[in-house]
Order: sequence, then C-alpha cells, then structure tokens
Amino acid sequence: MLVAGITMVRFCGSVSLPPKPPGPGPIGSSRQLLQKGTASPAVYQDYLAKDAAAAGVRTPSIDEMGRKLVYRVDEGRHILEVGQPAIEIAGLKLRVDRSGESMVLQIDNTTMSDLGYAVTTSLTPNITGCTNARALAFNAMVLTKGGSETRVECIFRDGVSLAVTRVETVEISPLSAWYLSLVPPMMVGIDERIARGHRPPESADKCSPVLAQAVRSGLESGEIGWRDLVDFYARHRCSTYRFPMSYRAFKSDSERALPAVPSGM
Repeated sequence: MLVAGITMVRFCGSVSLPPKPPGPGPIGSSRQLLQKGTASPAVYQDYLAKDAAAAGVRTPSIDEMGRKLVYRVDEGRHILEVGQPAIEIAGLKLRVDRSGESMVLQIDNTTMSDLGYAVTTSLTPNITGCTNARALAFNAMVLTKGGSETRVECIFRDGVSLAVTRVETVEISPLSAWYLSLVPPMMVGIDERIARGHRPPESADKCSPVLAQAVRSGLESGEIGWRDLVDFYARHRCSTYRFPMSYRAFKSDSERALPAVPSGM
C-alpha cells in the first residue's frame, strides 16, 4: 500500500515545467535591421507617399522614380560682365548684375520642367574675400519651372568679371525637386562660397551636412560627379538613404532597382 501511495503521488501530482526558452531573435544590430527595412521597396514606397504629402505634390510610383533624368551640360568658358546681355546655356539664362555692394548672378530656368542645377564660376582676375559679401537666401539646388534665383558671387569691384566654367542641369519631377532642395549643397560638391546662401524648405526630416570622406575623395578624383550625386538624391530622401559609392546616374529607365542601397544591405 505504501508503494502504491508513493506511485500515485509521483504520477498524479502537479508538475511544474521550466518556461520555454524564447525563439531566436532577429540577427544583426539595430542599425543593420533599420537599413534592411529601408532597403525594402514597400518601405521606399511609403516614404514616397509621406514625402509627397509633406511637399504637397502627387505621389509618384517607383517606376516613375526610376526614369532617366534629362541631363544637359555646357563645359565652355563664358565671361560675364556686369550689365551685359544674358547668355543661355544648358537650359538656363545667366546674367551678372550689381546689387548694392555685391556682384550677383541671376539664373533663370528656360525649360518646361523643374531643374536640378549647378553653375560653376570663378572671379577674373582672381580675388579673395568673396565670403565677406553678405549672402542672399536662395535655393542653390533647384530652379522651379519658369523660376529664377539670384545668388551673391562676391563683393563688387570695378574691373572684375565672372567666368562661368561649367553648367549642369537635370529635369526633375516635383517630388524630386523637394528631395533635392533638402540636400545641403556641399554634399553634391557645390563650393562653400555659393552653398552658404542655400535655404532649404521647412521639413521635420533634416539631412546631415557632413560629406562622407569616400564621396569627397570621389569628387576630387573625378570618379563620381555632381550628376551622379544629384541623380541619387532626386530619387531618395537624404535623411534616410546614403549615397552608395557604386551608384552612377541612370543612362536608361529603370536601370537599377529602387531604392538604391549599398551592397550587403
């Protein structure tokens, strides 16, 4: 009877089992997991919708964001004198004037599209102290359709002209215009003398003004150019996506999948 009683207790009593160990969690750091999420086309499309609403424009499809951008370039050297007639190159009309104590460059968009643009200039003869001139607030990245921007080149001095040495433009969609306007100009290689006047639109999503050393080196060596950087940021929000060093401007529609992210993500 004693054996039977012990047996009953052993097999009929309640038994407490240890808790089941948790299953394997996600592999990778929080940063890696975030990067994997942003690499998803579904997440990218959500960003397009969110950003289009912030910009007050229509939400484009991923296919639309993957279209080749119409690109123009003029590499000639053009000397502009204060008060002389404007010149038209690469979809822009350029004219130099005097405004108070400053030499200013008026830039007009002559195309039927918003434009990302870069006008590279230098003073002739070469003079110093141009950053002492008071900067005018302007958009150093984008010219709206039919729009105009005026930027300060230097303090006005008699006998000094402006040499335009390179002009580049790309035709962009309204959302791309919003994206590019948020990019700090020095991130695409625009000189600090010009970049200091840039005023981006108000946005909760701020873009870092720090230029990655690899990108800086690529610009200096000519491995990458303004066109490559602008092509990328016209398709991606700069507060979330960073430029992959293998990225180059699209030469045909849907040349690569979007979003374009560094390899390994």
